[in-house]
Amino acid sequence: MNEKELKDLKKGNGPNIAKESESQERKESREESKKLKQKENTANILIMVALIAFSIAFVYPVFMILFNSFKVGSAFSTNTAFNLPNGDTFSKLDNYIDAIKSKGFSQSLFYSFFITISSVAAILLCCSMCAWFISRIRNWFTEVLYYIFVFSMIVPFQMVMFTLSKTADKLNLNTPYVIWIIYLGFGAGLAVFMFCGFLKSIPIEIEEAAMIDGCNPIQTFFMIVIPMLKPTMISVGILEAMWVWNDYLLPYLVLDIKKYKTIPILIQYFRGSYGKVEWGPLMACIMLTIIPIVIVYIAGQKHIIKGVAAGAVKG
Repeated sequence: MNEKELKDLKKGNGPNIAKESESQERKESREESKKLKQKENTANILIMVALIAFSIAFVYPVFMILFNSFKVGSAFSTNTAFNLPNGDTFSKLDNYIDAIKSKGFSQSLFYSFFITISSVAAILLCCSMCAWFISRIRNWFTEVLYYIFVFSMIVPFQMVMFTLSKTADKLNLNTPYVIWIIYLGFGAGLAVFMFCGFLKSIPIEIEEAAMIDGCNPIQTFFMIVIPMLKPTMISVGILEAMWVWNDYLLPYLVLDIKKYKTIPILIQYFRGSYGKVEWGPLMACIMLTIIPIVIVYIAGQKHIIKGVAAGAVKG
């Protein structure tokens, strides 16, 4: 304390000094908070710029496919692949018409829709039941069963694809109408993992109250558990649908591709003999393939984060 402050204390100015020191401390704290806010704003701006750059990097190929789907065949070359269509190279909707009419596009679209819908429906129903059983019946068997499902998530498909192909032929699982059984096996790991994580957070007293009211286990599952599983079911459904819809290797190995072609398999048939590629119809076919799954994703995107967080964090 300096001499001036000692004199002020002797004169009875102590309260004024305390007030001045408090106001000074408040000013300093305000300045510090302003500096922190400025740093946070700068960090947020940098993060936003980085995310925008990443978004552009991911969206750019889709836009290039879209633009190229409106070009005539003669406009595709090494130097003009990234050029936008103009009056000379614009093909209108001819590429899309050609893609739909040629090579059995409508039939392949039906097979892809049927395989995706049947596989996702089977995964959601069977895996939610299995996860409910694992979450409510706690013993060594359910523990082992749960870790088997988790282990199946890290097994590479290439390890089992040749054995799977032979087994599918022997069991007559090589048609689009029964291939959902194979997808059920490969998609069960992720689905059971996410369903178990969410079900463990649901109080069992809700189900016990339903059983006291007279519900049997089946009624309890469909009337009580399924409505609470809605966010996770939407998340699992979208993730599994994106995988099944875009899958190329499994249908190519299992199905008789002379009779049955899914959309990913059909795309390669736009590559003719001697390396000739019908680039216009090929790009149009890719865009027609992207549109359905993008619509499904946009329709259920608000549920994805909720379902993934609830199903993965608490497992």
